[in-house]
Amino acid sequence: MVNYARHGFKRRIREMSLKNKTVIISGATRGIGRAIAIELARGGANISFNFLKSNEDAEDLEKEIKYFDVNVKSFQVDIRDYDAVKSWVDNTKELFGGIDIVVNNAGVIKDKALALMELNDWHEVINTNLDGTFNLTKAAIITFIKQKSGVIVNITSVSGIAGMPRQTNYAASKAGIIGFTKSLAKEVASYNIRVNAVAPGFIETDMLKDLKEEYKSQIIKQIPLGRLGSPEEVAKVVKFLVSDEASYITGQTIVIDGGMS
Repeated sequence: MVNYARHGFKRRIREMSLKNKTVIISGATRGIGRAIAIELARGGANISFNFLKSNEDAEDLEKEIKYFDVNVKSFQVDIRDYDAVKSWVDNTKELFGGIDIVVNNAGVIKDKALALMELNDWHEVINTNLDGTFNLTKAAIITFIKQKSGVIVNITSVSGIAGMPRQTNYAASKAGIIGFTKSLAKEVASYNIRVNAVAPGFIETDMLKDLKEEYKSQIIKQIPLGRLGSPEEVAKVVKFLVSDEASYITGQTIVIDGGMS
């Protein structure tokens, strides 16, 4: 029988420590990405993140992360541009002395019925969501292989598992990320590199803010827990997956959707 008092369970359970770890995360200025960056910083990790357009959003996030007494740096990088992403990774390594964790979060959505979908609607979603995941992971993977350690978490979606009408582009990109995760996990496990995915359902982010309340109510009726999720709930799962507490978990897709799927 475990002696819980001996192991300190009478005291508050210690927070999962990421002290001295460096995280590189894409698309962190809003929504789920922002919540992940803050949660990992709270755990002691140094944070490198990219943004595409808003310097103001990037500066606001930097200020919030500095509150946790960790290092943080933002880079204006288009996740679709491999050379720019490679430079971002190299600069992060030079600035922080290495990288330990990659979180592929950057993504866009352009919902439209396939019959009405323009080629640009398809390519922009695939290039950002799927190619972006490839670009950042590719740029970091040699470092992880050389140091024989590393953790990768890819943010996918329940749309990539169950599909959603008017989301053939988005669902295809997110399903591709799941296949990418499973294949890479098997490929690099012998180098002590873990690769997992997180598949959120309906989460209260900017992607949902413009939905009519009537449509939101219909969505909530399909969720057994009877509510939308929060970005912070997704961030806590990511934090677990990148921590040593998840050291025997790889190649998995963790669904966070209130039971909907």
